[in-house]
Amino acid sequence: MLWPQWQGAGTSSVRNLAPEFPFDVARRGYAVGSAVLEAVLPPHNGPTAAVPVAMDDTGLAERDGIEAKDVVLAQLEGALDVIRRHDPERIVTLGGECAVSVAPFAAMAGRYADDLAIVWIDSHPDVGTPADEYPGFHAMAVAALTGHGDPDVLRLLPATVPPERVALVGLHAWDDDSIGHVSEWGISSFHPDDLRTSTRPLLDWLAGTGCSRVAVHFDVDTIDSNEIVYGLGAEPDGLTTAQVRRITADLDAAGDVVATTIAEFIPRQVMHLRQLLSGFPGL
Repeated sequence: MLWPQWQGAGTSSVRNLAPEFPFDVARRGYAVGSAVLEAVLPPHNGPTAAVPVAMDDTGLAERDGIEAKDVVLAQLEGALDVIRRHDPERIVTLGGECAVSVAPFAAMAGRYADDLAIVWIDSHPDVGTPADEYPGFHAMAVAALTGHGDPDVLRLLPATVPPERVALVGLHAWDDDSIGHVSEWGISSFHPDDLRTSTRPLLDWLAGTGCSRVAVHFDVDTIDSNEIVYGLGAEPDGLTTAQVRRITADLDAAGDVVATTIAEFIPRQVMHLRQLLSGFPGL
């Protein structure tokens, strides 16, 4: 599923973390990222479906503590409709910001019920709610999937996942106003240092859930920015490329990965190239 949603990223984050681009270019970088992912990933046997995403400035006002709430709700409903039409047993989602995992993971939770665990590989916890300071919906994705947050969002979801079946992997950066939800709700978390040499702590957690199926979210900003910067912002001292590859391979061996999301990719060189070529003769 291609879901180039960009509206869930908060305006303040985009302005602060991608100042080298005009704002309208920077905020739509997530859509460029999903197109690049589709182009570079290996071919697959199943169908490809795209979620309709508005590229204009419609519905971007903040409402009920969520920036761009109207368009986020409309696109969430559109994604769920795409999934219902295909009724997949497994799904790969190419985003887009982190909120693109909400629809597919909720759909898999509806299908597999108590047999689904979520592994959220991300530098950030994404457990914000509309009552917290930051209004970007991409920072509320885990909250929504665990049944917390905006009631209009929750009404759309076919199912949620109990917090004890959610693990945050690579967590080491957060805003103080929302981090308390992790312990308050009972979500497990693993700092990069917990998994530097072995995936065993995470695999033991997965075994403890009793689940045979796993949904894996991968925010590219988890990769240590001292190695390379893939995401909107640079997050040093995260997991390395080799460590993420080992963790995901071990998860695949330990369970049935029924949903995978790649999110938050901002291809800066491609975006600079688009700027360069804008207005070229013949284009």
